[in-house]
Formats: sequence, C-alpha cells, structure tokens
Amino acid sequence: MSDYLAIIVAVVVIALAAVGGLFLQFRSRGRGAPTLPPPEAPPVITEPEAPPREEAEEGGVTTTVPPPARPVEVIAVPPAVEIPPPSAGRMVRLRARLARSQNALGRGLLELLSRDRLDDDVWDEIEETLITADVGVGPTRVMVDELRTKVKVLGSRTPEEVRALLREQLLTQVGADMDRTLHVTSHGTRPAVVLVVGVNGTGKTTTTGKLARALIGDGRKVVLGAADTFRAAAADQLQTWGERVGAEVVRKDEGADPASVAFDAVARGIDDKADVVIVDTAGRLHTKTGLMDELGKVKRVIEKKAMVDEVLLVLDATTGQNGMRQARVFAEVVNITGIALTKLDGTAKGGIVISVQRELGVPVKLAGLGEGPDDLAPFDPEVFVDAILGDHQNG
Repeated sequence: MSDYLAIIVAVVVIALAAVGGLFLQFRSRGRGAPTLPPPEAPPVITEPEAPPREEAEEGGVTTTVPPPARPVEVIAVPPAVEIPPPSAGRMVRLRARLARSQNALGRGLLELLSRDRLDDDVWDEIEETLITADVGVGPTRVMVDELRTKVKVLGSRTPEEVRALLREQLLTQVGADMDRTLHVTSHGTRPAVVLVVGVNGTGKTTTTGKLARALIGDGRKVVLGAADTFRAAAADQLQTWGERVGAEVVRKDEGADPASVAFDAVARGIDDKADVVIVDTAGRLHTKTGLMDELGKVKRVIEKKAMVDEVLLVLDATTGQNGMRQARVFAEVVNITGIALTKLDGTAKGGIVISVQRELGVPVKLAGLGEGPDDLAPFDPEVFVDAILGDHQNG
C-alpha cells in the first residue's frame, strides 16, 4: 500500500512541476519577451500631398484658402490659316467708303458746274476746289480749260450732261488708259519679285502683308522677306501677316544686312517653288545718299538670283504734298513701277492720285481703303471717279 502511495505522490509531483514550468514560460512572454518583427512590406510610392489648406481670418470672417493649384502645361496652338477672298472686285465692294470721303469734292464740283451762269468767279471756285483736293495746279488748269470749252459748245446743260463732262475729264486726268497690271506672274522656276519701298509711317509693312493676302486669295504661293531690319517690330508684324495666311517669312536678327535677307527670301522662293516673293525694305530717310546705297544694294543682290519685276512705292494719301516730296526722293533712287496709295478713304484729297501719277509718270496700282486685312484693292479708275461723283449711273 505504501508503494502505491509513493507512486501516486511521485506522479502528482511530476505533473505539478510540468504545469509550473508551462505557467512560468507563458508569464515570461507576457512580460515583454522579444518577438520577431513581421516581414517588411514593400514600399508604397505616392504622389506628394498638397499642402494643407490654410485658414485666413479677415474682418472676423474665416475663409478657407485652397492649396495652390498644380501648374498646367499650356500647349501652343498655331493660328488657323485663313483663306482670303480674291482681289478681283475688291474696289467695287469698298466703293462706299471711298464715296463717303470724296463726297464733298464731287458734290461741290457738280453744284458749281450746274449753275445757270458760269462766270469767271465760278470757274475760279471750280479751280480752287480741284487744287484743294490735291489734283495739282497743272492738271487743274487743263481740266478747267477743257470744261470751259465743252460747256460753251453745249450751251444749256442738264445735270446728267454736267456729270458726264466732269466724269470724262476726271477719267482723263486719273489716266483710265494707264497699264495698272501688277507684275506678279512667275517665270518658269523663278518667282516674280516685288520690292516694296517707302518711308516708315505710310503703312509699308501693312501693305506688304495685305498684298500677300490678296495674292494668296488669288491662288498664288507667296514668300515674304522682312528686309526692314532696322525695326524689329516690322519683322514681327510681317511674321504675323504671314502666319495668318500660310506665307513663309524669311527674317534675321535686328540690324542684319537687308540685302542678305532679300537674297535669302528669293532663294527660299525658288526652293519652295513660290509664285511671288515680296520684300519689305527699310524706310529710313536719313540722307538720300544712304537710302540710295541701301536700296541699290538690295536690288543688285536680288538680281543675282532673279529679276525685280515690280517696285511699289507706298504713299500715305493723307500726307498730301509732303507725300509728293517723298515720292520724288524714291523716284530718284529706284526705278518705281507702281504706287500703292494707302488711307485713300481717310482723306477728302483724292486728287493726290492725279498729281502723284503726273509727277512720277507711273500708275497707282493699289489703293488702301480701310484698316481691315482685305481693304487693299487693285486701283480701278472708273470706280474711283464714280465714287467721287456719287452713286448716280454713268452718264
């Protein structure tokens, strides 16, 4: 019996020892025994957060200020290329503007010639009206002499006859029979070359851009040469005109040799198989000698590549006799082939057309009749004279 008790006691002691060991092991773990770290997670890449919204207090009112917006990339979009209208019929469409500016001239002449009795005083008034309109003294005297003779032959005059007489004389003096063809037809692989000259302020660069529009509207391919290198603004302006209608513009840095720009423009025109190259030249008039040297060099350099088909002198119609003095200087420097008369709608002195043609012996080929991009038109003598005389039908 005692042996059984000893065995039981021994088993109980062993069991208690085992339970106690387990208890101590769990207890030691609970008191902060080191544990293995969990496996490291892969790094997560996130975009930087926007700075926290700030609050600003102003006048007792709390407003929430949003975080600064992220910069947005702006993609430059080239301007859409415009399709200009053709040049044909432009002056007819712009006739109303011309008629408004020349209304006083035409109305005054018609009223004077319609008087029952045309004595010397009336003829003096007619002469004064024409001279005031910048017709010029010589052409005015010719017109008055012709009118006096025809009035004597007619005797009594109806308004229609008076208008017909005046229209005939104005057309004669404006030169209805002058060749106003703009020479812009290419010669095989060589483009036509137009040299645009004139003092700054007459609308020279604008006229160059408008002419490019008109030619492109007529279906021609045009290259522009920005040879007015003394004014960076002139090249920028021409660049804008070219981009609007898809014309290539050749330019260089401010102060570059104008002849070099002109040469490169013609070379580009040949390479691109262009129909016309228009070269805008500098208009500084410091001395006649300097102007002659510069324009002469430009023309000579161009002629190493191609002929100069047209030399257009740009004149501001509102400058009157001052414009005539400018015209004389340029006529002495280069062989002008035609005149582009700008701001013709802005002056009542439409007689400048007559006097400038008489002075230079070359025709007005283009007329600027407004500020719009398509307000440059081939000059039409009949439309011009009819606009001066009003909206009556031709006599």
